[in-house]
Amino acid sequence: MPSTTTSTVRRWDQHGREHVVRVQKSGVLRSLACDTCDWRINAQFLPWLKAEEHLTEAHQATVNPAKD
Repeated sequence: MPSTTTSTVRRWDQHGREHVVRVQKSGVLRSLACDTCDWRINAQFLPWLKAEEHLTEAHQATVNPAKD
């Protein structure tokens, strides 16, 4: 049984609201789930990029606190 780990991608929109996509890894498959809406997807490759794209397109959340 593969171990499961979870990480997050966080971005803020222009109104200062935080949006989070959780990336859960189990073996080679990664499941993405947005805390703001009901968006969910499975991804094998580039899950963090897919999470960033969702946050940008669906929530206009582009401010990355890690780059400040």
